[in-house]
Amino acid sequence: MKKNLISLLITAIIGFIVYYFTLPALNLHSFGFWLYFLFLIAIYSITLLCFSIDSRGNIIHSIKLLGGLAISISIIIVGIIAVDFILSPIFQSKSYSKRISINEEKEFIEEIPLVDFNTLPLLDKASSQKLGDRVMGQMPELVSQFYVSDLYTQINYNNTILRVTPLEYNGFFKYLANKKDGVKGYITVNSVTGESNLIKLEKGMKYVPSAIFEKDLNRHLRFQYPTRIFGEESFEIDNDGNPYWIIPTIKYQGVGLKREINTVIILDPITGDSKEYKIEEVPTWVDHVYSADLIIEQVDDWGQYRDGFFNSIFGQKNVVQTTEGYNYTTMNDDVYLYTGITSVSSDESNIGFILTNMRTKETNFYSVPGAEEYSAMDSAKGQVQQMDYDATFPLLINLNNRATYLLSLKDDAGLVKMYAFVDVEDYQKVVITDSAKGIETAANNYLNNVDLETNTNYLTEKEIEIATISQANIDGTSYYYLIDQEGKKYSVSIKVNKNVIPFLRAGDQIKIAYNNEKEVTEIINLEQK
Repeated sequence: MKKNLISLLITAIIGFIVYYFTLPALNLHSFGFWLYFLFLIAIYSITLLCFSIDSRGNIIHSIKLLGGLAISISIIIVGIIAVDFILSPIFQSKSYSKRISINEEKEFIEEIPLVDFNTLPLLDKASSQKLGDRVMGQMPELVSQFYVSDLYTQINYNNTILRVTPLEYNGFFKYLANKKDGVKGYITVNSVTGESNLIKLEKGMKYVPSAIFEKDLNRHLRFQYPTRIFGEESFEIDNDGNPYWIIPTIKYQGVGLKREINTVIILDPITGDSKEYKIEEVPTWVDHVYSADLIIEQVDDWGQYRDGFFNSIFGQKNVVQTTEGYNYTTMNDDVYLYTGITSVSSDESNIGFILTNMRTKETNFYSVPGAEEYSAMDSAKGQVQQMDYDATFPLLINLNNRATYLLSLKDDAGLVKMYAFVDVEDYQKVVITDSAKGIETAANNYLNNVDLETNTNYLTEKEIEIATISQANIDGTSYYYLIDQEGKKYSVSIKVNKNVIPFLRAGDQIKIAYNNEKEVTEIINLEQK
C-alpha cells in the first residue's frame, strides 16, 4: 500500500510538471490527452516497478507489472483505433460531406458586386510583413526589446481593410525587463494603401505567446479552460482599436475526427479577462472564427464524399476538391475566404469557386469555369518572364460583369512592380501594367486591350442626346467624353464601338449601357439610334 501511495505521489508530481509545460486538454476527444494519460500510466508503472526490487536485487512481480502496463496501453490504443474506424468516412461518408453547408444556387454576377478599387486588399501578407517590419525598424527603442509577430490577421476595421499583428517580447531576458509594463503596442497595415502604423497602448499587453510562466497566453487559457481543445488563435482589434485574442475551441467526434468549432473565447491581452461565446453570439467586429485550413478541409470532404466513400476512390463521379492556395476578400463588413474548386483529375482548370464568411461559415459556390489560379499566375509571369518576377495568389473580382483575376508581380525585394489582370474563362487574355500608374489605370488598360464579351444582362441601359463631345488620348487609346442634355457626364473608349464613336456629334441620340452611375459614368456598350 505504501509503495502504491509513493508511486502515485511521484506520478502526480511528474505529471503536473509535464502538464504545466505541454498543456494538454483534459478532454477524451483529444489525442494530446491520451498521450498524456499513457505517459502517466507508464510513469506510475515504472515507479512501482522500481519500488518492487528487494534487497537482493530481484524484481518482485515485474512480469505482472510490465504485463499490466502493456495490456493497459494496448487496450487504450486499440479502443481509439476501433472507435475512429467506425466513425471514419468508410462508414460515415454522408456525414462528412455535410460538415459544411454550401449554397450552389448563387450567380457570380448577381451576388458579387463590381470591384471597388478603393476597398480592394491589394497587399498580401508577405508585403504587409515587410511594411510592418519597416515601421518597427524606425523605432530603435522598441526594436531592442520587442519583435513583430508574423500573424498579420486580415480584418475589416470600421470599413477599412487592415492587417494587424502584435509585438512580442524579444527573448527571455527582455521579458523579465518588460513584464511589468507589458507589450507596448501592435502594428496595422492598410491592405489598400500600404499605410503602416505602430499603435502604442496606454497599458501594455501582458498575455501574449512570448510571455513566460503564468502570463504565457496558452498557459493562461489552459488553466482557465482545462477541458477545452483550442484552435488557432488570431489577433484582432475591436471597433475602438482595443486588442483581443480570438481563440476558437474545437469539438471532435471520436478522437481527432471531424473537427468543428464549438465556441469562441475572446481574451483581453491587457487584463487577461476572457469570455466564452456561442458561435451565434460572437460580436460582429470579430472577423476570424473559422480558420482557413478548417474551411478547406470541410469543403474537400464535401467535394469528396457526396456520392459515398467508394465513389471517392474508384468511380470518382462528381468528385471535386479545392485548389492549392487561397486568398481573402472583404464584403459587407466581413472577411471572406476565396479558393477555386477543381476536379480530382487536376487538369489545371476550375469548375468554379467558393466564398466563405470567416465569422459565420456561410459558404456559396459559384459556377465559373475557367483557369486554375496557378495557371493564371504562370500566364501573368510569362508576360514579363525576362524580369523574373513572382506573382501573388490572385484576387477574384467582378470587373465589368466578368470574373477576373487580379495579381501583383513582385521583385526579389518583395516590392510590387506590376499589376496583372487575367480573364478567368480564358487565361490567355492577360494584360500587365506598371504599378506606378495605379490600379485603375491598370484596369482600364486591360479592358481597352483585351477583346472581352460583355454580359449585357446586368447592365443599365438608357437613351441620351449628346450636348457636347470631346476627345483625348491616354496611353495610346482614344477616349471620348460626353455630356448629355441633362448635364450628366460619360466616358467611353473608342474600342467600345470604333465604327460609330469617332463620328458622333452634338445633337446625336445614342443608346448606352453601363454598370453603375458615377460622377463620370463609364459607357460599356454604345449604339447610334
